Order: sequence, then C-alpha cells, then structure tokens
Amino acid sequence: MIFTVGNLLLLCVLIIAMITDIRSNRIPNWLTFPAMIMGLGFNFISAGAYGLLFGIEGLLLGISLFIIIYILGGMGAGDVKLMGAVGATLGPQMVLWAAFYTAIIGGIYALAVIAFHSRTKATRTALIETIKGIVYSRSLKYNKPNNEENPPKLCYGVAIAIGTIAAVILKTG
Repeated sequence: MIFTVGNLLLLCVLIIAMITDIRSNRIPNWLTFPAMIMGLGFNFISAGAYGLLFGIEGLLLGISLFIIIYILGGMGAGDVKLMGAVGATLGPQMVLWAAFYTAIIGGIYALAVIAFHSRTKATRTALIETIKGIVYSRSLKYNKPNNEENPPKLCYGVAIAIGTIAAVILKTG
C-alpha cells in the first residue's frame, strides 16, 4: 500500500529536502539523520527484528548506491544520506527502484540545466568545437571554454524526491 505512515512521513522529508536543496544547495543533517532513524523505527515497529534488518539493509544499500558519486565529487553528502533515509524506510528492493528512477530524473534534469542555463553556453560551444576538431582533424585536443565561471550546481535532492515518489507510485500501486 502506498499510503503507510512511514511513506507519508518520508514524503514530507522528501519535500523538505527538495525545498532546502533548492534554497541553499544543501540537504541538512537535521533532516537526514532523524529520517534514517524514523525509517528504521517504522520497520522495527511493523516487523520486529526482521523489519529492523530490512531497514538496515535498505539504509546501507541506499548509501552505497551514491557514495562513489559523492567521493568523485558528483553530489553532496546530503544527497547520499537522503538516499540512505529512503532505503531505511522503503527497504533494499524499493531503494534500488528509487535510485533507478532518480538516475533517470537526474539525467533529464541535468540535460535541462545544461541546455537552458546561460553560464553553460561557453561550455556547449567548447564541446561542439572539440567534437568538430576530432571529426575534421582526428585530433583529441580539448577546447577549453572561454569563461572561467563554475557550471551551475544541480539540486539532486529534487531528483531524489521525484524519483522516490515515482518508484513508490509505480512499484506499489
């Protein structure tokens, strides 16, 4: 069933995470750590020791799915902890689906930001020139963008929220 107390509280956590990520580019610990404990607690209350193990498996899997991306600098620690909270609440199988839909939504979101953000125009131009250079001269010379501005940051909490909601609706409905 989609509308369990745990899922509804997780929905609240996801909405707050999305809003704070958009406003401050952060997902705070005051949100993620209690959400992890909440998920584990609901699973323990509903199924005892088995439920607790189910939640712990989901928590560890959720964190492990995104930790490498975090280590490589592709996302923030709050994103990793939020996915851990998703896993603690939904369990290992659903956190895999949530991560799958999150990756799809995140990819679409990243492409939209790249396509429509003005600061990425120089990067797009440099990429096109690099591809032309490879095709026409068979040289692997990279054309660095003229501007030194940082690329826009992605609020991946948005993708995690939408991807998780999609997983819950599509896989438990």
